[in-house]
Amino acid sequence: MPDALDPTPYDALLLLSFGGPEGPDDVVPFLENVTRGRGIPKERLKEVGQHYFLFGGVSPINAQNRALLDALREDFAGHGLDLPVYWGNRNWAPYLTDTLREMVADGRRRILVLATSAYASYSGCRQYRENLADALAALEAEGLEPPRIDKLRHYFNHPGFVEPMTDGVLRSLADLPEDVRAGAHIAFTTHSIPTSAADTSGPVEAHGEGGAYVEQHLDVAQLIADAVRERTGVDHPWRLVYQSRSGAPHIPWLEPDICDHLQERHAAGVPAVVMAPIGFVSDHMEVLYDLDTEATAKAGELGLPVRRSATVGADPRFAAAVRELILERAAVERGQEVTPCALGALGPSHHVCPVGCCPARAPRPAAAGADSPYA
Repeated sequence: MPDALDPTPYDALLLLSFGGPEGPDDVVPFLENVTRGRGIPKERLKEVGQHYFLFGGVSPINAQNRALLDALREDFAGHGLDLPVYWGNRNWAPYLTDTLREMVADGRRRILVLATSAYASYSGCRQYRENLADALAALEAEGLEPPRIDKLRHYFNHPGFVEPMTDGVLRSLADLPEDVRAGAHIAFTTHSIPTSAADTSGPVEAHGEGGAYVEQHLDVAQLIADAVRERTGVDHPWRLVYQSRSGAPHIPWLEPDICDHLQERHAAGVPAVVMAPIGFVSDHMEVLYDLDTEATAKAGELGLPVRRSATVGADPRFAAAVRELILERAAVERGQEVTPCALGALGPSHHVCPVGCCPARAPRPAAAGADSPYA
């Protein structure tokens, strides 16, 4: 195998995702998994589950992960990268621990993890690492030798992530009525998180208002806005806004909310808005409900034309980016010099999450980082 396509020391890739229900009977048990330890009554979970019941109790995330698995395997095979790909979820089948157990049975000893979250945050990175540590501890308790696990770096500014989203925004602008297209604003959306979690996202030395979470999203939004201007000749005003808040009302979360933003833009005389969900890898439930259903209904009430651009999903350019990230990390592990691929002002993210990165409220072991108990 040519050195450029050499994945050693790694012998497998694990796609690690959130999971979602695949039928009405799955909804409440799935939400119980997501909220375990928070003491939320089952009746409240049934209320929350209405979002899923509107779509037959099926979250699209698992089907989208299957499509991504197919895209990754096709890309790897087409480029001569001999690396098996597995899939495990945090909150629904196939469960992470079960998948790792299967990988150990298959003899996998050095595993790279691709998480379906591109940015730094507790919920988007460290919590996945904590889940990995829990799964490895479970295997150890069963008498199995835990494999060595590393996590691919944050890919928010990789061309293979940014360019498909840029094309999505361009398609959405082109789909607007011609008389409102030039004056359209872009609302770049991502998942709202508590401001305290945002402020402590990323390496300790980078902590500040909004932390790496906000900084990274702003960098991606600027990249897309600049590319749109270069390709259309129109400088569309934009703002980073938030969606999918789920916390207690008294706890500050990142704002403004997308629906509030649409109302404010309408009041300011903006003729149209493109909603660009840059914080999400695929069109899963929070995109389908919070944007396609709730925010679109709000825009309809206002008489404000809106379009929602596509996420990256299983775009071949994203699959190619994953391949490049794998080969980059493998070369680093072999002690070779590499030039990581990244766009924008922030440069490539760290390969190994440092100690104290995106801390939890209560310290817990986290694998695949500098503080991993499974180095």
